[in-house]
Amino acid sequence: MKQGDSLAGSAFLLAFDLRKEKLTQRSELGYLLRAATLAELLLAGNLADESGKARALTAPAAEPGSLRAVVWEQISSSPPRSWRRWVRKDNGKAVRMVRDELAATRMISVERRRILLFPVERITPRKPYLSRRLAERVGRAIRDGRPVGHLDEDVRVLAALATAAGLKTVAPSWRKARLHRDRIQQLSAPVEPIATALRKNVEAARAAAASGGG
Repeated sequence: MKQGDSLAGSAFLLAFDLRKEKLTQRSELGYLLRAATLAELLLAGNLADESGKARALTAPAAEPGSLRAVVWEQISSSPPRSWRRWVRKDNGKAVRMVRDELAATRMISVERRRILLFPVERITPRKPYLSRRLAERVGRAIRDGRPVGHLDEDVRVLAALATAAGLKTVAPSWRKARLHRDRIQQLSAPVEPIATALRKNVEAARAAAASGGG
């Protein structure tokens, strides 16, 4: 996808709320970025699903130090573990890595300053129309009746993962999601274990935050 160098990069851009001029659900964004990277590796044949666990196959042709390379190295050096574990692992670091990758390619600008003694970071897309166009394509993939098989694979996967994460920029509300349940299942089919792991991690994080534990 032209919007980013990776599926995770596109997911990062998709998370911009252009009306509020900020990233939405930033505390959960790392889960989405890790899930996008795992989905990319799974679809490329670098990973396989083994009874609900991720198993490394062949190394990806990825830039050393990129999130894709780091995630694959973590999985390849570990016994098969659940997708949920890999979605959750180092999720805060994933946000920083993708942020830096997008800043280096001038897709976003990062402004750092201090308010009193607290560091504040402001991230803005340099080409907001790309985020808008991406949100439109992903939103249509979720709601429209166009056959799922006719969608571009990256848009299909982003739609599935954005819905699993409840990403406010594109995902339908809970009530509307019920109306689109069959379509969401179709969108998620190629990456179903990852979409399920993402949804469970986000739900657990929200439950912990609501109870004061997060």
